[in-house]
Parts: sequence; C-alpha cells; structure tokens
Amino acid sequence: MIIRTIKTEKLTGRNKGLFDFVDKYIKKLDEKSVVVLTSKIISILEGRVMKKEGIPKADLIAAESDQYLVYENEYWHKDFVLSIKNNLLIPNGGIDESNAFDNYILWPKDPYGTAKKLWKYWKDKFKLKNLGVIITDSKTTPMRWGTTGVSIGYCGFSGLNSYIGKNDIFGKKMEITKANIADGLAAAGVVAMGEGKEQTPIAIITGFENIKFKKTATSKSEIKNFSIAMNEDIYSPLLMGVKWIKGGVSNRT
Repeated sequence: MIIRTIKTEKLTGRNKGLFDFVDKYIKKLDEKSVVVLTSKIISILEGRVMKKEGIPKADLIAAESDQYLVYENEYWHKDFVLSIKNNLLIPNGGIDESNAFDNYILWPKDPYGTAKKLWKYWKDKFKLKNLGVIITDSKTTPMRWGTTGVSIGYCGFSGLNSYIGKNDIFGKKMEITKANIADGLAAAGVVAMGEGKEQTPIAIITGFENIKFKKTATSKSEIKNFSIAMNEDIYSPLLMGVKWIKGGVSNRT
C-alpha cells in the first residue's frame, strides 16, 4: 500500500467551491485509488465555521451532538465532552478548535453526500471504473493516548469485509469477524496527513488489495449496517451505564 499526501494552501474562509479546490491539487487519479480528505477542509469550504465570540461552547456542543454526557452537572474532563454524533463516539460533537484560526469548525453537513459527489465527479473526470473516497476526522480511543483517523463518510467501496462463515487458518468457521476497511484506510490516511502544521489535508492511497470496489454509492442500509446498536455493542455496559442527554438543540441549563 502506498500513501501520497498533497500539500495545499492554507484555508481560512469560504473563498472557493469544493470542486475548484480539489481541481487545483488533484490533476490525475489512477484506477483503484482511494482519496482521503480531512473533514475540516470540507467544513471550511461549506462555511461550517463559527466565531467563538458570543457563542457558549457548551450550547454549541449540545446543538451539534446527537447525544452528549454530563457528569455530576459538569462537563467531563475540562474542555472535552463525550458525545455521540452519526453513531460515532467522539468528543464535543465533532467540533474542532485546532487549526481553526480562532473559530469553531463544525462537521460537514452531509459527509456521505459529499463523498458521493466527489466520487461521481472524479470517476467521470478521470474515466475511472474503481475509485474510493473517504471523509475523515480524528478521534480518541479509550485508555490510549493519541488520536487516530476515522471515517465519517465514504463512497465507492464496501466499508466492511465480512469473514463470517469463512474458515480461519485452522479450519474453524468464523462467526462474528468483520474487517473495518473504511476506518482502517482513514487511520492510514490521517497518520500520513498529520495532525499539526503539515498542511496536507489530502492523501491518495494506491496498491491496497483487500478492498471491494463498488459501482454504486453507499446506500442508506449500508450506512446503517456500518454501525452497531448501543445495546448490542460489546461496550454496552459502559455506553448504557450513563445518562445520555439528547442533543440537536442548545439545551444546557
């Protein structure tokens, strides 16, 4: 697998369209490439940027999260709130303050929709049969320092490779194993792009064989099946052992 990153200009505002931006830096794509883009670039180009002045961070987190957690009437761990957004456990409803030019940067409006638009655009432009697109963010992992990349939207390939019903190397039939291709490639792309001042928000992955490219965009059923219901998750004792507050509105008291 080969990962090539692309250095871009520094974006500080909605000064161009998404296709104008990617056209400037992506001149060619090879068959069976996977393009990885940080969600922050898409958010900035969509205008999903809010000035910090006059906006209580707690209210914004409540509005942007699907669910969020309050512990003993205070937010957990200083400036970080544990939240759920689009079936992903992530701090602060995805709101980012790093490399945000003293603003809050929110998640893109529709990561899967944006991945689909870029997928169709590049397939047509470069006459490709097989192409993948991943929109990423960074997340933390319980009991581990550091952040890793995660997919918040993908298109052009199967996000999961199921091994259910297949035999392992000793001939035992596997019952629950699925390989998370979307998040695995997202993590690889983000570790190459960096988290600081690298200014490389795009990565192109080639030479990865364990991927099933598709002719159709990611469907609603695929998006649903990419996630596990909280009560079925192996971590359900932890996830369901706390009182989640419904988000979507500014409802902190």
